[in-house]
Amino acid sequence: MNRIFVLFALALATLFAGPAQADPADISAASRSVVRVVLAATDGDKVAFVGHGSGFAVAPDKIVTNAHVVEIARQEKSVVIGIVPSQGGTSYGGKVIAYSPGNDLALIQLEDGGRLPPMTVFGGPVADGADVVAIGYPGSVDRAQGLNLDDLINPMSPVKTRGSVSGGRTTKQFDTILHTAPIASGNSGGPLIDNCGRILGANSFGSLSDGNDAEFGFAVSSREILSFLRKAGVKASSTATPCRSSADISRQEQQREATARARVEAAQKAEAAKRQQAEAQLRTQISQDIITARENHMAVAALMLVLSLIAAGAAGYFILKDNRNAAIGTAGGAALLVVAAILIFLTRPAFTEIDDRVAAALKAEQNGGNGNGGEIVTVSAAGDYQCNINPDRSRITVSQTDMLPIKWDEGGCVNGRTQYGRDGGKWSRIFVPNEEQTVTISSFDPDRAEFTTERYLVGLAAMTKARDIRSKYGNRSCTADEKALSDIEDMVKAIRSELPMQPNERLVYECEKSAP
Repeated sequence: MNRIFVLFALALATLFAGPAQADPADISAASRSVVRVVLAATDGDKVAFVGHGSGFAVAPDKIVTNAHVVEIARQEKSVVIGIVPSQGGTSYGGKVIAYSPGNDLALIQLEDGGRLPPMTVFGGPVADGADVVAIGYPGSVDRAQGLNLDDLINPMSPVKTRGSVSGGRTTKQFDTILHTAPIASGNSGGPLIDNCGRILGANSFGSLSDGNDAEFGFAVSSREILSFLRKAGVKASSTATPCRSSADISRQEQQREATARARVEAAQKAEAAKRQQAEAQLRTQISQDIITARENHMAVAALMLVLSLIAAGAAGYFILKDNRNAAIGTAGGAALLVVAAILIFLTRPAFTEIDDRVAAALKAEQNGGNGNGGEIVTVSAAGDYQCNINPDRSRITVSQTDMLPIKWDEGGCVNGRTQYGRDGGKWSRIFVPNEEQTVTISSFDPDRAEFTTERYLVGLAAMTKARDIRSKYGNRSCTADEKALSDIEDMVKAIRSELPMQPNERLVYECEKSAP
């Protein structure tokens, strides 16, 4: 009864499972790209604070915000734009390079060599009731903290608020998303993101209640943003893949592994039962052969004893007839027959030979089965592979999912140029670029013919730590040197220990060998 109740509860939990919850790592990854857009009036050496809004990077050097945030900078030459990132210790100047008041969007070019990790735009449909997070710099929080202009131009973490989509309540001028994530003055231009950290829209304005901050927010939709960026000549990263939680995929992979193990165990049990049955039949046959052989030996021995008795009787007869020579001959024959009978009896097969004969027969059958004179054939995993992503096993948040060709060589060399290190039952290599805030672990499992890519969208401090670790090991090309292979293995372990438990993105490719 308890078992039935548990199964029923599990079925209900599966049936009524809610949408994927926002992963804090994805929200943190999105926050890396959010900036405060500060406007200040300059008069000689004097600087006066004019106002601020929020924005987000869509390219390493380009920021999207609302048109109304930077409108005064276009009208007043004395007003300058400052871009304050959420992390690090440097702020940058900004210049408006595209302006679209019709849908309240503007594009800012970072100056002073500034670069930020860009976000990915979600171009798929947004479901009513979907969870969303608004990220930005609400002025009400700044005022509550008593921040001054010096504080506002220093990098600080943005504010995140949660809510849900309340419908696509499009305005008369442009396409918007209505949502319940709390926003305030200063959030304008900041991103509205989904649970995987992709841009759904740019917060633009709110519905006021008794003069207070907005109870509902309106965000310029991602469709408007993508169209605006295309017209501005900016190719932003975009995806339409639905968001899936890391926890759901982990549970699915665990269930898949458990099912695969159960299938293998069942196959092994069936094979073992088959072998036991075959061995029992073989043992029965060999036992019958030995019993037959023993009976034949004893029958021949008995016959020889009978013949020896007859020969002995003949020898006695010849003695009575005083035929000495014939008596000696027949007596000798009788003696030989007795000796032969004893030898045949003693050389009959023993029951202890059954186990030895069974083992020898099984070995001969095994040797004949591999078709190689008893030598085990090893199939090499080296070769060219075509790898296709399995979306059901992957968490796709920011990447394209094209087919992936790889060339695998025994010893961990990939594509003839990149050396992977042993990583348990697979081979892995970790990539820590200088120009991006992304740590990538690529792995190939030759036994399963699976290639996986795990991406961690980490903060600046974690990225700096990963680069410091990488610099200790260097960047090695394909090699068979054991010290180099050990260094790669140690580097993967060292950097992985600094990363979050779950990657922001995990792509699983299933590979097949290409035809020669």
